[in-house]
Amino acid sequence: MSTNPRIANAGTAPSMIGHYINGKLHDSGRHLEVSNPATGQVCKRVALASQETVGAAVAAAAEAFVAWRDTPPGKRARVLFNFKQLLEDHAEELAALLTEEHG
Repeated sequence: MSTNPRIANAGTAPSMIGHYINGKLHDSGRHLEVSNPATGQVCKRVALASQETVGAAVAAAAEAFVAWRDTPPGKRARVLFNFKQLLEDHAEELAALLTEEHG
């Protein structure tokens, strides 16, 4: 059993996973329950995207691309290395979440 509270409590209640676009949560009002195939228990609820949500995401990505394209390679590399470090720092938590989702 993990001592990390986020991992230890991963299966206690279904949490909601929404769409974050430009730092804001978007919710179409429609959701899908994700079950752990090993237990059959609902482990997460995910927001389903509407056409408006998809349009907002595409527009935000297009806008972000311009800024990213103009970012110097050294700064882009630092961002990616920071992301790599976050993945390594949270590998146990990510593994627990993926295991719960896939059984």
